[in-house]
Amino acid sequence: MIFETHAHYDDEAFEQDREDVLKSLQQSGISFVVNVSASIESIKTTLELTKQYPFVYGSVGVHPDETKDLNEENFVWLKEMTKEPKIVAVGEIGLDYYWDATDREVQKIWFDRQIELAKEVNLPAIIHSREAGKDTLDMITASQLKQVGGIIHCFSYGKDIAKSYLNMGFYLGIGGVVTFKNGKKLKEVVEYAPIEQLVLETDSPYLAPEPNRGKRNTSLNLIYVAKEIAKLKNMDYDEVIAVTENNARKLYKL
Repeated sequence: MIFETHAHYDDEAFEQDREDVLKSLQQSGISFVVNVSASIESIKTTLELTKQYPFVYGSVGVHPDETKDLNEENFVWLKEMTKEPKIVAVGEIGLDYYWDATDREVQKIWFDRQIELAKEVNLPAIIHSREAGKDTLDMITASQLKQVGGIIHCFSYGKDIAKSYLNMGFYLGIGGVVTFKNGKKLKEVVEYAPIEQLVLETDSPYLAPEPNRGKRNTSLNLIYVAKEIAKLKNMDYDEVIAVTENNARKLYKL
């Protein structure tokens, strides 16, 4: 069975057919979905999905672009939401220097606060890092986040940074980019990394793999990601599915 470690089914892209899409997943071999929060509002919608669908779990956290909306009051509420029964991670949290939608110092403050929260509540972290490789790695290393571990979501750096995370016991989230013709750097990382530290993700509705690149993404497209990993690592497709599912279950304690 396929384990989807990172999706956003509360996104407005699924407004018209969310129920149909989610029902189709289990019929197509998707065992678990972790719906990942990115804002205070999406924490609420993620919690609703976890209550409505038995196979949907959630994470609680605020994406770096949205950290400008965090304050002491709603951070207390966010912390309380980590206690909900089907919340399995803190995320997605991190740094984003591509969009720069929030001042970088503000991003760092709330990234650090959310790292400490993950450690306090003993949940793994889902890390977003875009064009902020050194700062993200430095903060994670200094904070000893490896105590609870996590996933470097949509991994987009080279083998050197991958090695640092792998040595700390983190998992790398591999999605549609690995199937792109211009995804050479990620292909090299997948070849290099142990399969025991890779997990499957889509980031739905974003980043659909070939042959559906540019379309709305869903967890049904994970078969293309798994096939590409199998090809790159010279492994059997079914083994990739089994090992990555086991990795995710181990991390999320499911």
